[in-house]
Amino acid sequence: MGNQLKTAVLLGALTALIIVFGSALGGSNGMMIAFIFALGMNLFSYWFSDKIVLKMYSARQVTEAESPELFTIVHRLTSAAGLPMPKLYIIPDDSANAFATGRNPEHAAVAVTQGILQLLGPAELEGVLAHELAHVKNRDILIGTVAAVLAGVITYIAHMAQWGAMFGGFSRSDDDEGGGGIFGTLALAIIAPIAALIIQMAISRSREYLADESGARFAGTSTGLAGALEKLSSASQRIPLDANPATAHMFIVKPFTGGGIMNLFSTHPPIEERVRRLREMR
Repeated sequence: MGNQLKTAVLLGALTALIIVFGSALGGSNGMMIAFIFALGMNLFSYWFSDKIVLKMYSARQVTEAESPELFTIVHRLTSAAGLPMPKLYIIPDDSANAFATGRNPEHAAVAVTQGILQLLGPAELEGVLAHELAHVKNRDILIGTVAAVLAGVITYIAHMAQWGAMFGGFSRSDDDEGGGGIFGTLALAIIAPIAALIIQMAISRSREYLADESGARFAGTSTGLAGALEKLSSASQRIPLDANPATAHMFIVKPFTGGGIMNLFSTHPPIEERVRRLREMR
């Protein structure tokens, strides 16, 4: 399935979730309001989701004069990949991570944390940047960024509904107007964020393997990225990033720690498997 079709399916699925939520909260009137809200969010997400995510992490755009080594690596990789030069950003955080965003290769941005610049050697950093540019080349960045924004909206609305139901924000008249009442609202408030997360997972795991492979080919070797992933896996355990869960799938490695049942909902494939595949590349 092409990424344009995937984006349409994703927007449709998340829009449906918002509409179902609106129906549960306000019956037919709530459904109509939710539909209009969802359409507006889809348009807004397409044009501005990259700016929202970059601002969320206080990412600062840097110039070639400020970060000549970073620009040299990216210039080399974009030439190999046949891509336009993206805007480059640095996130002022000691955690080691990176992500790409934007609605297409002509409007792409790559953000790296201060921590990753301090942690990785040149070949490893090149591997990470090649991975992020592979997301740009494969046109993953729009679907990933839109998913982050819409999933975040659904989670926020779910939390509002949960607190509203707990403190008597919904009355029996909700049932009369077609709403789900307090118990239906509470149930949906729990289910909706999980559903949004499952949708994120569906678009995330397979694309990470493809970006690893494509990035290794842009860099001319898979060893840099394999070594970087091993370092990043350890570093993210020591210094996790204070990341919004809705954006977790955008990062090259899972930005925060989590075990037990949360591993079932991980948006990233296991680091060990990613490294194994890279080591086996010829």
